[in-house]
Amino acid sequence: MKQVIQNYNTGELILAEVPAPSLGNNSLLIRTETSLVSVGTERYMLDLAKKSLIGKALARPDLVKQVINKVQTEGLGEAWRQSKGRLDTPVPLGYSAAGVVTAVGNSVTGFAVGDRVACAGSGIASHAEILRVPQTLAVKIPDNVGFEAASFVALGGIAMHAIRMAKLTFGERVVVLGLGLLGQLAVQILNSAGYWVFGADVVPSKVKMALEHGAHDGATIGQDDVVSAVRTLTGGHGADAVIIFASSKSNDPIELAAGLARERGRIVVPGLVGLDIPRKVFYEKELDFLVSRAWGPGMYDPAYEAGKVDYPLSFVRWTAQRNMAHFLEMLSDGKVTVEHLITYRFPIDRAVEAYKMILNGKEPVIGVILTYPGKPDFSRRVDLGHGDNGSPQRTPRTQRLPEKTPQSSARSASSAVNKDSVVSIGLIGAGLFAKGTLLPALKGIEGAKPWAVATSTGLSGEHIAKKYSLAYYTTDVKEILEDPEIDLVMILTRHGSHASLVCEALRSGKHVYVEKPLCLNEKQLDEIVNLYSSLFTSHSSRPYLVVGFNRRFAPTTQFLLKHLQGIATPKIVTVRANVGYIPPEVWVHDPEQGGGNIIGEACHFVDLIQTLTQSHPISVYASAVRSESEAVIPDDNMVITLTMADGSVGNIVYTALGDKAYQRERVELFAGGGVGVIENFKTALWSQGGQRKKMGNILTGVDRGYQAEMQALIGSLREDRPFPVSFDSYVATTKATFAAMESLRTGQPVNIHGGGC
Repeated sequence: MKQVIQNYNTGELILAEVPAPSLGNNSLLIRTETSLVSVGTERYMLDLAKKSLIGKALARPDLVKQVINKVQTEGLGEAWRQSKGRLDTPVPLGYSAAGVVTAVGNSVTGFAVGDRVACAGSGIASHAEILRVPQTLAVKIPDNVGFEAASFVALGGIAMHAIRMAKLTFGERVVVLGLGLLGQLAVQILNSAGYWVFGADVVPSKVKMALEHGAHDGATIGQDDVVSAVRTLTGGHGADAVIIFASSKSNDPIELAAGLARERGRIVVPGLVGLDIPRKVFYEKELDFLVSRAWGPGMYDPAYEAGKVDYPLSFVRWTAQRNMAHFLEMLSDGKVTVEHLITYRFPIDRAVEAYKMILNGKEPVIGVILTYPGKPDFSRRVDLGHGDNGSPQRTPRTQRLPEKTPQSSARSASSAVNKDSVVSIGLIGAGLFAKGTLLPALKGIEGAKPWAVATSTGLSGEHIAKKYSLAYYTTDVKEILEDPEIDLVMILTRHGSHASLVCEALRSGKHVYVEKPLCLNEKQLDEIVNLYSSLFTSHSSRPYLVVGFNRRFAPTTQFLLKHLQGIATPKIVTVRANVGYIPPEVWVHDPEQGGGNIIGEACHFVDLIQTLTQSHPISVYASAVRSESEAVIPDDNMVITLTMADGSVGNIVYTALGDKAYQRERVELFAGGGVGVIENFKTALWSQGGQRKKMGNILTGVDRGYQAEMQALIGSLREDRPFPVSFDSYVATTKATFAAMESLRTGQPVNIHGGGC
């Protein structure tokens, strides 16, 4: 399907051919009929993307500070890789569209195939032929409203929410600053609700348009004395409320709004403007000030935006979805019209031309509609290029890059990978970890060949496929699992999907690498253990199952292990992780998607302690910080004590209470008269008998072992030798994290019973 995307690193804008998105349980698939270009917002994104690296830094000093902190704690190389990974990401443009439902998820209610719907959401209601939209960000279109008008739904929702935030009462007088799309819609909504409206803009024609469609009076900024006009029309008092829909880097709109508002008036800012509050006038008038957020309550709540939950009407009257629905009702009743706001119409095939016109700035533009005249045919099947040998055929959810031919013979995981051949890799998931860490680690490793990638929407897959010269990208995981060319499946998705994907990949006969954790609960672990145990046969070996515990492969860890050789006495190991605060709404805290930081992150350090002690945990005790503050999350601030089978003791201090600009991790080990220290996986020290040995220095970058782990995995596969980490070790680590969770619940130590296979 066609989709408009921009590379935030280079600023390049293209109409890409990407696979159609997959259907989620709480989402709809929508065949797009029209989408609206929000000229102000999207022009800002385009301009920012086209800036140089220095220009981007000047525009976003908050992000620059994060990079500086990263350099201080992780080193320049790691900070550069992570920053480039974030910048080198395709961004879908558009956030307001309308179309027809073609499929509904299992958990969706209130929608059916064939429904005409409007939808909103950045990265959701994009300029694309097929959209995957959570049920909470879609609304049915009234019968007498066309697709073009309905595609204004996000803009209407934004305007409506900003008006609600002004807390207006009957008879109050409102000034709308900025009369682009949002301002023009706001004027009509305010007028239909019975408020006196004054419109102001720097463009006279926009003021004229507002006067023709609901504004009671208006003025041109820069030509007229706007403050005097408003004061005169309000009996010398000033406006009850000023809503700023302008888009400007300057602080002028805020200063003008302060001059227009009456004493104890309200100023609401949904627009992109400077926010340097002039204290004197705000103090003297005791003004209220508020920045409104998108379409309303529910936005930026991951559960709401994923379509999993809605807010009860009796508690939250106007959610994002209800604001959208109300706007469509106003269109249906004729209280708001949008025909006069549509300056141009372009078919999706000419989308790049439309954006060039917008950026050129020579033509007066308010609203641009993209149309989708073609109807994607999902009944056809496209050959992936294997010929007539009975191998799988690919649907339009898979896009093949040209001139890619198989590079390895078809084989199952039970057969060895010849050391002279490549290990073909299928990636499932392509988030920041894949782009910023794993794929760079694989680069340059002899015999490693990323072959294909599966993602949920196809956009990130398209970017990675082209950057790393993959054979194809897809939104259908089965394409990866059933492809005979793929030897190794790498699972890089959110934690909640790991267990099921591991089992599917093993059943498909693939070697498996799964980024930690292995799974989220005992039931999932039992299924994996039972399946992996059953894969023994008299004629084949088990496939590799590797979990991404990379720190055991770090050069600093290997340095300590070298000096621990010959020390048979028990050890004491302390690991401190200063991880930084992660807000509770982020997916890692979700019990279904992330499992929390004990299971999802502290597992790294359980594995590290196992590595350094060469033993496994038999008992776990965990204690967490307790606080009334919502900013202190117990699972993020805890101490875990591990009793190991050989008598060693491990201690993990995991906290989000510290300064993120301080180094992230420190390891201390005491054994046999020696002391070992790892400083943030940059340097290591071994002290014994009065002598000290070091590796690394202040200029050394962080190396947490990702590349060494990949080297070990690819090398083991090619040489048909056992991977240096046993499956039993992974099971022991996973059980220890479950035991830590139970210990937090009970306040008691928890013994660990049983091993791996």
